[in-house]
Parts: sequence; structure tokens; C-alpha cells
Amino acid sequence: MHSDAPTIDYRQLLEDERRQLEAELTELGFGAGGGRGLDYDPNFADSSQVTAERGEAEVLALQLQESLDEVALAITRFEAGSYGHCEECGQPVGSARLEAMPATRFCINHANRP
Repeated sequence: MHSDAPTIDYRQLLEDERRQLEAELTELGFGAGGGRGLDYDPNFADSSQVTAERGEAEVLALQLQESLDEVALAITRFEAGSYGHCEECGQPVGSARLEAMPATRFCINHANRP
């Protein structure tokens, strides 16, 4: 039986997500060059605002890096042939979930369990 439904290229979705995360990290100054964040004017009058903004940028960069690490792990699973299966129960992860969250490691039933 032949299906006319388009085939989803999960590898491409993962690569696209990786590029997007890397671009966001670079924009924040935490790119591949090992940057330390955005540069702020040391003569800016409100140093507490600079400190707060720097802290927010660092938290965001950490979250982006964690997401990037998840994408890299998903690409490794893809190459190993285990991509798309729940790490908890081993069952296939639904295609809609994979399309929405290409780096997911769990099926919907195990997504929110501790």
C-alpha cells in the first residue's frame, strides 16, 4: 500500500533546530568561539540593570545550550538507529510529537514523569 503522505525528514528537523540554537547562542555572545556573553558599556550609569541583564542572558544561554545538547544527543541516536523510540518504554514516539519536538527522548506517556 502506497501512501501519498509526505515523509518527514527528522534528521533535517534536528539539523535545522541545531543551526537555530547555535545562531541564538551566537547572538547572545555565547557562540562557538567560547564567548562570555554580550559586552556592556562599563560606564553605563545603572550597573544593577547591566548585572540583571547579564544574568538573564546567561540563564537564557544555559537553557539554549541544554537544548543544543539534547539535539546533539538526538542526532547521535538517529545515527545509531535508536531515534524515535522512548527511552523509558522503548515504544515508538508518535510522529506528531517528533515533528513538534524533534529532540524528544520520551513518548507522551513518559514525557512528564519524574
